[in-house]
Amino acid sequence: MKIGLLDSMVFIAFTAVVIAVSVYASRRERNHEDYFLAGRSLKWWVIGISLIASCLSTEQLVGMNGQAFGNVGLAVAAWALLAAVAVVVIALFIMPVFLRLGIYTMPEFLEHRFGKATRTVMAIYMMVLYVVAILAVVLFTGATALQALFGLDILLGVWLLGVLAGGYTIFGGLKAVVWSDFIQGITLFVCGGIGTWLGLQAVGGFGNLVSENREQFHLILPADHPGLPWTGLIGGIWIAFFFYWGFNQFITQRTLAARSLAHGQKGMMLAGSLLVASVLIIVLPGLMAQQLYASEVEKADQSYAIFVKNIMPAGLRGIFFAAIFGALLSSLDSILNSASTIFTMDLYQKFVRPGASEKKLIQVGRFSTTVFVVAGCFAAPLLASFTSIFQYLQSSWGYISPPIVGVFLVGIIVRRAPPVSGLVGLLTGPVCYGLLVNVFAPRLHFLHSMLITLGVVVVLMLLITAIAPMKEPKRFEVKSEIDLTPSPGARWAGGAIVTTVALLYLVFR
Repeated sequence: MKIGLLDSMVFIAFTAVVIAVSVYASRRERNHEDYFLAGRSLKWWVIGISLIASCLSTEQLVGMNGQAFGNVGLAVAAWALLAAVAVVVIALFIMPVFLRLGIYTMPEFLEHRFGKATRTVMAIYMMVLYVVAILAVVLFTGATALQALFGLDILLGVWLLGVLAGGYTIFGGLKAVVWSDFIQGITLFVCGGIGTWLGLQAVGGFGNLVSENREQFHLILPADHPGLPWTGLIGGIWIAFFFYWGFNQFITQRTLAARSLAHGQKGMMLAGSLLVASVLIIVLPGLMAQQLYASEVEKADQSYAIFVKNIMPAGLRGIFFAAIFGALLSSLDSILNSASTIFTMDLYQKFVRPGASEKKLIQVGRFSTTVFVVAGCFAAPLLASFTSIFQYLQSSWGYISPPIVGVFLVGIIVRRAPPVSGLVGLLTGPVCYGLLVNVFAPRLHFLHSMLITLGVVVVLMLLITAIAPMKEPKRFEVKSEIDLTPSPGARWAGGAIVTTVALLYLVFR
């Protein structure tokens, strides 16, 4: 599926402009707060679009449309629709706790609640998984796309992506990342919306798409469905959502950088709204490809590329592929910036040089970003041996998301849980999940394995608390100078998002 000269020129020009704007916007970094948290100055509209641009990458665009084309159909939209509900809960009830403490990283919160050892364990978990899971996956899937478009060798594509995303992230920190995300996020939604509109014209409108593919238009599937059983929607999937959107540095770094709680909450509500809207570009094209181009698709994950090839005119196709490439860069730069922040603030400053200067912290952040780029580039080609990249990614996150969600929620809700309970929860979770998926229940759906793991972690923490509770409940004192006044419209916006999702499930149940 090679693209022509016009599309190639548009692709290269758009990518160059995005990188140039990002570098220019971040040219003045005075201290480590500027570098890692953009000086805590981000406005709500930048936060919201940056969040969604970082979330949407090749594994969503290709993988979710592929599942929609295959046996999951519209039900795969749960990964966006129900995530929007989780985002509302996180924005209203969890984000204020983090912002009042003025933390830089998610592991830093665990030190406030459970002590240094728990913070260190989570920091190590996150850095390892960022490199071997999501960073490697995004590099590999992106290089695969470059091979399809330009005939570029996979290995060369991996290093090209690493150098491009790593370059401006090393130079500009979070501010470069969010401005790159902002431009690419808007372009992706505009171009994706145009593609969906052209597709709907080709299938005779949305009503005809539904009537011709009625069996595919169900948001709730049987309990024994191998793709996404309804039992997973009331259990394990929420663990993935609360980890990804609430306790994952890769995402939360933007809300930690908000200029106020109100801006952070409004940014999250914008992200929730865009998650609902994203169904138009990460699910519907797969369903339309099933109706229009089924004979051309050999593997389900090819459906999105074939849909774009057939539906988009020359020139516009180049902009769209540039937007997809931009979404990929958005994910890469976010991962790299988050990993370097965790290394610098949670490990280097904590254990190596507690009194490090502002200049030294920025230098370490840049150096660690370089190391993570190189490590990811070496790890990415190893994924060629896996038959399902999406399955690899989900399975990898399953090792740490249940224990992290359990430890955070117990830490916030059960204020007398002692420090040792947090450490035990983090160390027990990966062992429990690994035994389930590899030994005791390898055929069990991974969402169910995650739910069981969470249950084990929470029960252990509550037992430890019952045996040896803290004498006084833990208090989260205000240590931040930002305005902690909640957004007056956030609850109304959150209510609208939840109502919309509920109506969609009612209509397409």
